[in-house]
Amino acid sequence: MSDSLTGDRRSMPVPDGLDGMRVDAALARMFGLSRTTAAALAAAGDVSVDGVAQGKSDRVTGGAWLEVTLPPPPGAPKLEIATVEGLSVVYADDDIAIVDKPVGVAAHPSPGWTGPTVIGGLAAMGHRVSTSGAAERQGVVHRLDAGTTGLMVVAKSERAYTLLKRAFKERTVDKGYAAVVQGHLDPLRGTIDAPIDRHPSSDWKFAVVAGGRPSVTHYETAEAFRAASLVDVKLETGRTHQIRVHMAAMRHPCVGDLTYGADPTLAQRVGLTRQWLHAARLGFEHPAHGQWVEFTSPYPADLQHALDLLRDASV
Repeated sequence: MSDSLTGDRRSMPVPDGLDGMRVDAALARMFGLSRTTAAALAAAGDVSVDGVAQGKSDRVTGGAWLEVTLPPPPGAPKLEIATVEGLSVVYADDDIAIVDKPVGVAAHPSPGWTGPTVIGGLAAMGHRVSTSGAAERQGVVHRLDAGTTGLMVVAKSERAYTLLKRAFKERTVDKGYAAVVQGHLDPLRGTIDAPIDRHPSSDWKFAVVAGGRPSVTHYETAEAFRAASLVDVKLETGRTHQIRVHMAAMRHPCVGDLTYGADPTLAQRVGLTRQWLHAARLGFEHPAHGQWVEFTSPYPADLQHALDLLRDASV
């Protein structure tokens, strides 16, 4: 059987309209495969119905639960299983793993990324994750930028993946961030409701763009310094670079975020080589028992050092 970390594991009920169809034909219809590819997957032991391995000529039953490991598409990023320095597991059970992600680590492999990943680090620790989702993103229900530290939840069971994806989509997850931004926000507390999409002239970053995806950020100033402010941020949506983009649009970019217009001199003075942004709190209903669980993460050393310097009136 294929290793679930190298293929895209799919699980779904067989449509009633395919009742009685051969396995290879049903796979071809359900996933857009050639009959030859479908037959090869069955021969390799990568197809099961209700937990029983199937041959290509076996017949499927409408409503039965079909699982198949699809081959990754050509050029798909590969998962490197390796120990990730600084990656810690705050909590883990059969359904979820809560990780505290260090800087310089991506959530999962992606084109052009050659560094460490959360999923690769968890695999190296012996954690099995949900097989749902694309091969390189199995178990990932939300992401943090490589330059952002803090808490992530990874689904370990299929049920957890489904329920957590739904929770994030329905905005019932409490995602609390701490950010240090340049200057002083006016008003000190508010909501930024501005659509985000790819930057019109720089495909590698994002911007507030008319017609973009709805994006809502709530913020409250927790502490003000001479040159910057510590801000508590709560995300209602989860767009790529959302906090960074919204703060930059307010002309208060995160300190150290040179991609979005931060002052490099201030970043140098406080010793930052990345944006001051940390996923400090994460709360949600546990997918197994439905009880609310919440986790917190302290500031990493580089962010704490920069914060201490900013609290010094001379900076």
